[in-house]
Amino acid sequence: MEPQQRSALLEVRGNIELKRPLVKAPSRLPLPGTRCKRGPDQMEDALEPEKKRTRGLDTVTKLATSHPRAPALTARSQPQGQTTAPKVPKKTGPRCSTALVTVLKNQKPGPAIPAQKPGAAAPPMLGGKKPTKRPAWDLKGQLCDLNAELKCCRERTQTLNQENQQLQDQLKEAQQQARALGAECRTLEGELAKVQAQAEQGQQELGNLRARVLELEEQLGTQESLVQELQKEQLGLQEERRGLAAQLEEQERSLQASEAALSGSRAEVASLRQEATTQAALLAEQGERLHGLEMERRRLHNQLQELKGNIRVFCRVRPVLPGEPTPSPGFLLFPSGPGGPSDPPARLSISRSDERRGTLSGAPAPTTRHDFSFDRVFPPGSGQDKVFEEIAMLVQSALDGYPVCIFAYGQTGSGKTFTMEGGPGGDPQVEGLIPRALRHLFSVAQELGGQGWTYSFVASYVEIYNETVRDLLATGTRKGQGGECEIRRAGPGSEELTVTNARYVPVSCEKEVEALLHLARQNRAVARTSQNERSSRSHSVFQLQICGEHAGRGLQCGAPLSLVDLAGSERLDPGLALGPGERERLRETQAINSSLSTLGLVIMALSNKESHVPYRNSKLTYLLQNSLGGSAKMLMFVNISPLEENVSESLNSLRFASKVNQCVIGTAQANRK
Repeated sequence: MEPQQRSALLEVRGNIELKRPLVKAPSRLPLPGTRCKRGPDQMEDALEPEKKRTRGLDTVTKLATSHPRAPALTARSQPQGQTTAPKVPKKTGPRCSTALVTVLKNQKPGPAIPAQKPGAAAPPMLGGKKPTKRPAWDLKGQLCDLNAELKCCRERTQTLNQENQQLQDQLKEAQQQARALGAECRTLEGELAKVQAQAEQGQQELGNLRARVLELEEQLGTQESLVQELQKEQLGLQEERRGLAAQLEEQERSLQASEAALSGSRAEVASLRQEATTQAALLAEQGERLHGLEMERRRLHNQLQELKGNIRVFCRVRPVLPGEPTPSPGFLLFPSGPGGPSDPPARLSISRSDERRGTLSGAPAPTTRHDFSFDRVFPPGSGQDKVFEEIAMLVQSALDGYPVCIFAYGQTGSGKTFTMEGGPGGDPQVEGLIPRALRHLFSVAQELGGQGWTYSFVASYVEIYNETVRDLLATGTRKGQGGECEIRRAGPGSEELTVTNARYVPVSCEKEVEALLHLARQNRAVARTSQNERSSRSHSVFQLQICGEHAGRGLQCGAPLSLVDLAGSERLDPGLALGPGERERLRETQAINSSLSTLGLVIMALSNKESHVPYRNSKLTYLLQNSLGGSAKMLMFVNISPLEENVSESLNSLRFASKVNQCVIGTAQANRK
């Protein structure tokens, strides 16, 4: 045999000896049913050395087969009973890798016994050393050895294939376990994330609880201090309780005494209740009696006013103003009444010298005396309060349901506006009849409210200028538009008259009345005349509609109170040359005198009980017709000047007032419902 063939055989033999420990190595895969808690990556790391080892073995075999001429590998002999285990790389990992390594280590390979040819002698062993090689010339022996080794290798190859199949099955099972463990690992990772989130939430709650604990500790400290204070307060309360207990004992003793007194008082209360019942019945009887007395008072009051006359005339002489000449001592005389100087004056005498009756000898003309008698005469020194005292009872009749009308008549400058409205400046001493009358009405209405009466008052203020009605309470764009106001009846079949487009203002106090009077003064038509610097050129009519109701007895009453400031009366001089301004004053004077003449005619017709009363001849009489008839009470103030230069106009006014004073109107009737 050639040396090349021998070296190839030796190389194959060496390779087989190298493979032998690997074939006999036990499987390092985990046993079936073993629980491994490692992930799939760690399982592959544990199996990686075995795979590499197998791949390396296959590579060596291929190399040995494909390269027969490679240098022979020398196999070292090992002592009997010892096997060389393949080295597995150490890796720190989960339990699964450790279990696999442990299983592989426990499977020890058996001793490799070379197969010998039957009848062939074993190579000699010298002291544990390798057997001596056959001589080169013993080709047959070498061939037998090779055949035996080849047979043994085939058997081992078959065994290795079976073990490889088993290892593959175990590998598949391990991979399945790895996948299951991976799924379980992912589940555990999700649970771990949840646990970590819960841990974070727990940490947050722990922090909140710690803050809450600190807060509670602070509250506890506050509560402890409060408890200490309460304990101190409790001690004080205990002391107070002992004092109150002593007072309670004293009060109990007092209560016993009070109960004894109460038993005596109950009988007294019973008698008082009986007496109260009697008093209530008496009070109801007194209320009925009071109502009857009130009705009787109204009847007697009205009877008294009728005895005085339903048409009364008062004369008032104004005082001499600064800058005016003082009249002669005998010009005006106020004779005393039947009762002497204590009686209020009711007569007036004017002495007048008639120059036309003078004598040729130059002696002074004889003096003519004119005597007039009225219901009351007010000398120049009479104040506004004295004047109102005489008409207070007449104003009271308006609350009782009787229409009342009060006129101020006289020439211009005689003090009519002063009598009705008062002087400027708001001085209470010079207040006129209008504010005083309303103050009196408000006061009496409040007193009657205690008897069950309720009153309401509605005021209006108009003027009649050149037979045109104007609203003196108009404001804004309606100011001065008198043509829009007309006198109409309140409704079909109604006797009440109203002025269209005029303001009717509810009033309940004196300030509201003062505001209305101030507005009316600004709107009233005035002009300069020969007798007065600021003369009223129109008739102003202040009307107060009074409505009273007694809800408990179902009684109602209502009546108007009319306070009229007539325009100044003046005689016309036909021979006077008139310019444009004088013509306007002439038309005003003609309208004023015409309406005053109509007023006289109406009063005469009422006095004579004529069938036709000319109310419609004048806007003044038409507006006041409900206050001039038989169911009304009328009072006229005739105002005269104390100056001798105005004696003609004064005599005319006094003569007109005397005619009115001689008129008698029928019995007045109250407007009750």
